[in-house]
Amino acid sequence: MKITFHGAARTVTGSKHLLTLKNGKKLLLDCGLFQGLGKETDTLNASFGFEPKSVDYLVLSHAHIDHCGLIPRLVKNGFEGKIFSTPATKELGGILLEDSAEIQRDDTKFINKRRAKQGLPPYEPLYDLDDAEDALKLFETVNYDVWTKIDEGIELLYTDAGHIIGSAAVHLRITENGNTTNITFSGDVGRYNDAILRSPAVFPQADYIILESTYGNKLHDEVHGTVDAMYEWVHKTCIEKKGKLIIPAFSVGRTQELLYALNQLELENRLPAVPYFVDSPLSREATQVLKNYPEYFNKRIRKIMQTDSDPFDFKGLKFIKTVEESKQLNELAQPCVIISASGMADAGRVKHHIMNNIHDQKNTILLVGYCEPHSLGGRLMNGVKEVKIFGQMYPVVAEVGSMRSMSAHGDYDDLCQFIGCQDPRQVKTLFLVHGEYDVQQDFAERLRRKGYTEVAIPDMHQEFNLA
Repeated sequence: MKITFHGAARTVTGSKHLLTLKNGKKLLLDCGLFQGLGKETDTLNASFGFEPKSVDYLVLSHAHIDHCGLIPRLVKNGFEGKIFSTPATKELGGILLEDSAEIQRDDTKFINKRRAKQGLPPYEPLYDLDDAEDALKLFETVNYDVWTKIDEGIELLYTDAGHIIGSAAVHLRITENGNTTNITFSGDVGRYNDAILRSPAVFPQADYIILESTYGNKLHDEVHGTVDAMYEWVHKTCIEKKGKLIIPAFSVGRTQELLYALNQLELENRLPAVPYFVDSPLSREATQVLKNYPEYFNKRIRKIMQTDSDPFDFKGLKFIKTVEESKQLNELAQPCVIISASGMADAGRVKHHIMNNIHDQKNTILLVGYCEPHSLGGRLMNGVKEVKIFGQMYPVVAEVGSMRSMSAHGDYDDLCQFIGCQDPRQVKTLFLVHGEYDVQQDFAERLRRKGYTEVAIPDMHQEFNLA
């Protein structure tokens, strides 16, 4: 059996890991979109590094775009196998992939207008709505904590990863020539003190572990809580400076955490009296999906729901639906808060909001999650004085801030706790994926000190022999 890493290899996005069994069967773990890698992004997304028609099964960890966003292109290029996911991941994936196709269509149309004026050839989107619909027909759901046979000699188990609703760690029991190999793929690991979700679950002993490492050398700042930090940013920008607070946020997970924090401010009678807009149709749908699965909430939020039936709603909140309504926000003169996708600010409506508000020092762009260094959000976070948006340069006059306490990814303590149920002596190789290379090198040393003698950091398209 072999494994080849075709994405999230010494980088954070584009999760794709291909298992090839001795009998020729192929299982793909995730099929994610590369994001925020500058000029390389389009090239990386255009080619898989393997033949889609040759893949028999796709096992999906969760519905974030960097883990599922290339599924429609995989189907467009010939994949016809089953796609396994949890029920919530299928529900979220349906709205997210449709939204991704629409964003590509709209952004491509906008960019191609400018390219036409410059005499340049048009861009082509990676896939369209029809491709997304075709992909969704292939989904089959598997519940947490149930071993499921997906083929002769191949069994699948999902355990809760605590990252977003429906997120799962993937466990495979593969039997070849009478020998059984246990493989665990972490997907993205959540936090053990998450504001909304249950903690990641323990899992069976593995022979090989594929572990995410986004924050493998960092501890999250817990000193300054999210609720207090949100109050300070809203008050400073909207009350003191009379400006707009623009918050790029992923529609699945991060937006709901922000709404929960703002709802907490209302419960504490501290919510500043300004309009709050969520400008993302996907965020509205994702918030409803989240509400459909209260059994995945932690004890704290379930207790709050005994007196507050909707912890994601509060006075002054409005969800923006149409493009026309979104454009009208740029003409709004009064202070307000705009939460909009995407989280790295590299696509979607938030990119337009930043473009239209970056020129005014009264305004603030608040980054609340991980951003690839080359993404628009990453460049703003790194303090650049000028950014290119839709092909034009804009000076950064607005204030740029960040909230380090917000992350759906575990830090190195969380990641070590996640694998704390394992006997390191029985793990033949631990592969680090979904992280920047320097971070992974630091984390690898920490893991070796914990007894994991074989820690590998795969490069793009690198192949390893397993059992």
